[in-house]
Amino acid sequence: MSSREDFLFWRLSHYFIVEKGYRLVQMSEGFEELWLENVANKQAQFVRLLRYDLDWGNWLARDIAHVGTQTESLCQQLGKASLHTLNIYVSQYPPVDDYEAHISESLVVNKGKAYVHTILFETEHYIDGLKQLMVTMGDRLDIKLNHAYDDKDIELLQRSVLTQAVQNQEKEKNLFEAATPFFTYIFLAVQIAIFFIMTVTGGTENTANLIRFGAKYNPLMLQGEWWRFIMPIFIHIGILHLLMNSLSLYYVGTLVEKIYGRIRFALIYLFAGFSGTLASFLFSNSISAGASGAIFGLFGALLYIGTVYRALFFRTMGSNVIMLVIINLVFGFTASGIDNSGHIGGLIGGFLAAAIVHLPKEKRLIVQIVSLFITLLTTVLLLYIGFHPNT
Repeated sequence: MSSREDFLFWRLSHYFIVEKGYRLVQMSEGFEELWLENVANKQAQFVRLLRYDLDWGNWLARDIAHVGTQTESLCQQLGKASLHTLNIYVSQYPPVDDYEAHISESLVVNKGKAYVHTILFETEHYIDGLKQLMVTMGDRLDIKLNHAYDDKDIELLQRSVLTQAVQNQEKEKNLFEAATPFFTYIFLAVQIAIFFIMTVTGGTENTANLIRFGAKYNPLMLQGEWWRFIMPIFIHIGILHLLMNSLSLYYVGTLVEKIYGRIRFALIYLFAGFSGTLASFLFSNSISAGASGAIFGLFGALLYIGTVYRALFFRTMGSNVIMLVIINLVFGFTASGIDNSGHIGGLIGGFLAAAIVHLPKEKRLIVQIVSLFITLLTTVLLLYIGFHPNT
């Protein structure tokens, strides 16, 4: 194998993994084949890189068909409506026979839902492949090849690429293990305890008892009972209401607390609950209670992750989170007795709170400061409107 081609192979790997944030998902034993993933990149959610000196066009056609089969399998596994794989060959020379027809058009698989676009880098005319890559990725990439490279040059580049790949995997793993859940269980215990106390002192569906324990009740809030903006988070109306919200808090809460850490999680949850109650106070005169707004805020915090780690978000939980939010909002608009304004307020509040506290051991000072300013200004304005409806 020529050192020049090896250097080009690892230089392209560096571009995708280090510069474009692709994740290494599979690597052959001899390092000549890599599969990379970045589902947030619509031009090429997957990239397959192969260092191989091509000989015949028929072999190339069979290999492209093999990549198409793998792409079809990935499309079905991920449940994607469409999937694009960029298939790149690095070879010293092109096949000796006709081969252009095999790479001139994208291979379409999975009933037209998945595509394989092939680019051949043969080092005598590698600029042609580079131009195709830049068009496909919509990006600028400058690579200049020497006539030869020392093994140390290639080893150094290879090591930097693989080191970055490992670091990316560790970073992703650490993102989901910032802390062990604590406040999730505290909030669960509090709402269960309050439900039990309310049950034995008048019932959880008794209007007078709901008001007595702190449910959202606009007339008393207008008289200055500010604590009713927080207390409804821990009050539930009926056992089914408690059960549904407790299960949701357990599953979503533990996930969010692991990612954001204990203190950040508590702040997000409480502020989302407050913002949900505030939205309900503004747009509904009905008595209401429940952790739904705060739980929607946890979904908002997960959506915020999508703005920071877009590729990781969509590869792991993004589609499920978005679908759950849509389903619950649609259900809230179509079913009776559901305070959807509280859900939307909680969702927005959770997103903003997550933007303010951000993720552990990381900073986005401009985003955090702007989010804090928007949150404070909006909260003060909405409170003023709510307490001065006729001004």
